[in-house]
Amino acid sequence: MSLAPYVRILARGQGRARSFTYEEAYEAMRLILSPEPDREAVGAILMLMRMKGETAEEIAGFAAAARADLGPWPGDAPALDWPTYAAGRSRGLPWFLLSARLVASAGVPVLLHGWNSHQSDGASVRDALGPLGIPQANDTQEASDALARAGLAYLPLEAFSPGLMALLRLRDVLGLRSCVNTVCRMLNPAAAPAAVQGVFHPPYRELQADAARLLQLDRLTVLKGGGGEFEHHPAKDIAIFGLRDGQPWTGLTGQPLDAHRRLADAPSEPEALAAIWRGDVQDAFAEAIVLSTAALALDTAGVPDAELTARNLWDARARDLAA
Repeated sequence: MSLAPYVRILARGQGRARSFTYEEAYEAMRLILSPEPDREAVGAILMLMRMKGETAEEIAGFAAAARADLGPWPGDAPALDWPTYAAGRSRGLPWFLLSARLVASAGVPVLLHGWNSHQSDGASVRDALGPLGIPQANDTQEASDALARAGLAYLPLEAFSPGLMALLRLRDVLGLRSCVNTVCRMLNPAAAPAAVQGVFHPPYRELQADAARLLQLDRLTVLKGGGGEFEHHPAKDIAIFGLRDGQPWTGLTGQPLDAHRRLADAPSEPEALAAIWRGDVQDAFAEAIVLSTAALALDTAGVPDAELTARNLWDARARDLAA
């Protein structure tokens, strides 16, 4: 089937164009991810959606079709889905990786997945995985095995969805990001019951929460975080959006640290990530980033007394960073 009817829905003119329904978005993404889609039509759809602004129904329909394209997850679902797709131009080190490791140590299996296109050398998410003992999987089976073994895994987007990876790379052709960035955040490839998501632009908090409800996610926390990642600035009380028991929910992060600093003011040498985890380096600000982010993730996963739990986990952490 051609994508032309879906281009017409979005582009038929003032007063006649409209957004996709959930069902139309699902079918459009199914065709977009087919072996030989019409690339001109794909580009037209993505740019038309960018111009008008995406709806929750469109994001949910796209994400559901993209997940169906992956096939079934080969094992037990993790407890928490943690997408990491921010470009990284305005952030420092990926402290949230330490938070994810801390959450996993609570017996809450965490699947990290993503692609980060513009992070500086030495500070990228993927560069930090090995030194922090976080397994990077080559496919969904390896990710499932790592979750069963260690409770934590990172799955690169290109390893499990080359089709979505190709859509993201259209930015190099079109010169603009598209809704695919948001779809990847909503993907939840292992169908975890809870998810955390970061955004850079605040309006996406509500959009992603609304889309998650359509996707029947049980628990979600969306945060305007460091560089667009799910990472809390501990000196700011930030509005958060999401779901609890499948219903819309809003709250505030709290402000555990009284300071006037930017996230980039934390230590910037990549070695600091492992050094702070091991206790070789002490930095109250970096530690507060890790703990406040972990507490939000634990609360999302339904762990009671999340802030106290995060502190206790940190104090009792195994400082050996072996995977």
